[in-house]
Amino acid sequence: MKATKITYWVTTSIISLMMTYSAFAYLTKPEMTQAFKHLGFPDYFRIELAIAKVIAALLLLVPVLSKIKEWAYAGLFIVFISAFIAHSASGDPVAMRVAPLIFLAILVVSYVSWGKKNKVAATK
Repeated sequence: MKATKITYWVTTSIISLMMTYSAFAYLTKPEMTQAFKHLGFPDYFRIELAIAKVIAALLLLVPVLSKIKEWAYAGLFIVFISAFIAHSASGDPVAMRVAPLIFLAILVVSYVSWGKKNKVAATK
């Protein structure tokens, strides 16, 4: 149980910190505006995605709200798959394509450990 909790909190913290940082970068760094143009997205999508990432990061860290937390996981799953597809379609280097998949793997570990943690807590 302790290992499951540690795994959950470490992976969830990594995802939440990365989503918060990327949201901050989307809103403050001019090169992110250019990156979204390069990927073919309109500028307003950058702002929408930043807001969604902050909300998802907060929902992952809040210990209650199970059903809403599942939506946050689902949304981030879609974000990472979409990022992989967008970077691949625009011909970006392999490192840019693989990064979303690495975060997707961390997200999956967080989700699985969250489920295990909740299952053990429910049996007590």
